[in-house]
Amino acid sequence: MKFVLNTGDTAWVLMATALVLFMTPGLALFYGGMVRAKNVLGMLMQNVFAMGLLAVLWVAVVFTLAFSKAGDGRVIGNFDYAFLHDVGLGKSPEAFFEFLTIPFILFCAFQMTFAIITPALITGATADRLKFSAYAVFIGIWLVLVYAPVAHMVFAGGWLADMGALDFAGGAVVHINAGAAALALVLIIGKRRGYPGHPMAPHSLPLTMIGTGILWFGWAGFNAGSALAANGVAAVALMNTFLAASTAMLGWLLVERVKEGKPTTLGAMSGAVAGLVAITPCAGFVGGMAPVYIGAIAGIVCCLALSLKKLGRFDDSLDVVAVHLVGGLVGSILLGLFADSAVNGAVTNDGLFVSGGGELLKDQIVASVVTLAFSFIVTMIIAAVIDKTMGLRVSEADEELGLDLSEHAETAYTS
Repeated sequence: MKFVLNTGDTAWVLMATALVLFMTPGLALFYGGMVRAKNVLGMLMQNVFAMGLLAVLWVAVVFTLAFSKAGDGRVIGNFDYAFLHDVGLGKSPEAFFEFLTIPFILFCAFQMTFAIITPALITGATADRLKFSAYAVFIGIWLVLVYAPVAHMVFAGGWLADMGALDFAGGAVVHINAGAAALALVLIIGKRRGYPGHPMAPHSLPLTMIGTGILWFGWAGFNAGSALAANGVAAVALMNTFLAASTAMLGWLLVERVKEGKPTTLGAMSGAVAGLVAITPCAGFVGGMAPVYIGAIAGIVCCLALSLKKLGRFDDSLDVVAVHLVGGLVGSILLGLFADSAVNGAVTNDGLFVSGGGELLKDQIVASVVTLAFSFIVTMIIAAVIDKTMGLRVSEADEELGLDLSEHAETAYTS
């Protein structure tokens, strides 16, 4: 069958790819505003550096491991697409990608932006103490050993997708994956000097608010772009994304108001991001008021989940576990309740609240647990090896000085 390119679909996915790429500098600002002033450039650098290293690794070896042998129910692909072999202007040679109406090279580019931002999410957990050289080695290895197999199992018709699990835009592949890795990494690297006794307040919440706006804007490409076409599913995903972010913000602020007495701007921004995270696996699979319910639940649960780091006595600097791991779990599991085949024909088992069947809910729970466990265990091994060889964190003196000066010989602000 001859490949017929759809120019409308191609134009939309080109735009969506740019939107998702823009999310990484948005994430840098979101995190950068929350760290202390002496570490802001270190945070920006870690995020922007991911756009360099991971793009090269993606086209060389990670894309092929994630998406070759797609639809075969495997755990990982092979090297058929290594160094962009057979990744061109037409369709993929594999039957799994027959649905594509965009060039296969564009599909590769779109997925590349997901692979870039996922390891970057982890940086919020290790803020203020992670050695830059160790970070560079870590994210490169992690992309190959953790991201590639999870993406294959879920996005490329691998084992978990073959079982029946759904993930529209990365609830498991991106958020549970990154959140579990963040938890493993902070357990290895240890707490910041002075934590929790000394206050470590955000140095610039306006920067964080700008970052939130960029993330919310870019998430339209993240979720609606995952339809891979300019169609009704993309439109539903766009609306669902907006509604979930809005209601999650309200849910978070409600909990904050009850617990702390005042709603905060940081709470509003964290709530919006929690909603964006939770709707990601559901965006093109649910309709009606489902995104409102999903967002509200995510905002409340993720805000309450902030207490996990106190209970677990770990130092997740910028609450990656509460927002991304918990938010990803909430969205992935709630998809088992709200998935609707009337919205998207790819849903073969409706959610429990739609048809009364529990098969999809079971599959979502299994996929969530497998992703969490795989990412956590493999990340622990990677982090432990790096820590024993080159060391994960900076010296006490460098941590006190700040990463901007100690790691990059720069300062963000002058007096």
